[in-house]
Amino acid sequence: MKWMKFKIKTTTEAEDIIISSLYDIGLEGAQIEDKVPLTALEKEQMFVDILPETEADDGVAYLSFFAEEKADGTLDVSGNTMTKEEILTNVSAELESVKQFMEIGEGTITVEETEDIDWINNWKQYFHQFYIDDLLVIPSWEAVKPEDQGKKILHIDPGTAFGTGMHETTQLCIRQIKKHLTAETELLDVGTGSGILSILALMYGAKHCVGTDLDPCAIEAVRENMEVNHIDPKSFEVMIGNIIDDKAIQEKVGFGCYDIVVANILADVLVILTPVIVNQMKPGAVYITSGIITEKEQTVRDAVEAAGLKVLEVTHQGDWVSVTAQKC
Repeated sequence: MKWMKFKIKTTTEAEDIIISSLYDIGLEGAQIEDKVPLTALEKEQMFVDILPETEADDGVAYLSFFAEEKADGTLDVSGNTMTKEEILTNVSAELESVKQFMEIGEGTITVEETEDIDWINNWKQYFHQFYIDDLLVIPSWEAVKPEDQGKKILHIDPGTAFGTGMHETTQLCIRQIKKHLTAETELLDVGTGSGILSILALMYGAKHCVGTDLDPCAIEAVRENMEVNHIDPKSFEVMIGNIIDDKAIQEKVGFGCYDIVVANILADVLVILTPVIVNQMKPGAVYITSGIITEKEQTVRDAVEAAGLKVLEVTHQGDWVSVTAQKC
């Protein structure tokens, strides 16, 4: 499969307007390249593991649009057939229109042909094996090096929807889980995703784990990661549903039966989750939270204390925070 890539050099201020204008002529799914630093809120909302390092913002942006090339050389643009020349004419006209009321920088257009764009797997170039303290995390597409044989190893295939363990929030949770689990630990993992936290808890000796998630894809992701890490399927059960307001899920998960609850999700969700999840915890149980940007640390602390929990420890890594508390 061949694709034609139309790349526009413009300014960061003009990004949204140009994208909107080109959407009107059928060019969708813009790939944006710029050096604008993420705000704290954007980091929280994106909540991704792999963010390549960026340089200082220079105000320049590149917008790339792709059109599939047919056998006769024409291009498919949102279901419509166009030639390369027609697309260039339309794009140039739209840029001239935008230029009438705002600065768009160079506004140049380059065209190149590319084969077999692998949208699903391109991100894998950024994810390689790495350590979290004494734990070696290896993606499914890499092999264990001879010198690493015999070490504690987590094999992980996050797929396209879930985390890899590289994110600071995941690492903060892992360290707290290791600190508090015992051989009798029953652990509840809210927002389990790829299952990495529960699988690691089992690897470090936890007795049993239950995970909940809103995304049905979590079922298959967890199954695959359990299999590659030789985890007994009976030791980790995944349930799909919103434990915050779904009574059936709350009952299925169970009340007052968990020694550790871990929730690596967004701060705003933790605020509404916390007063609910205390009902799943045993007296003395530990509540480990993360996914919290520094600016929202106090918000989560307030929610934890309002739910009757005692804050045990607050840890930081980068711009992220983990709040660990206990049910008295």
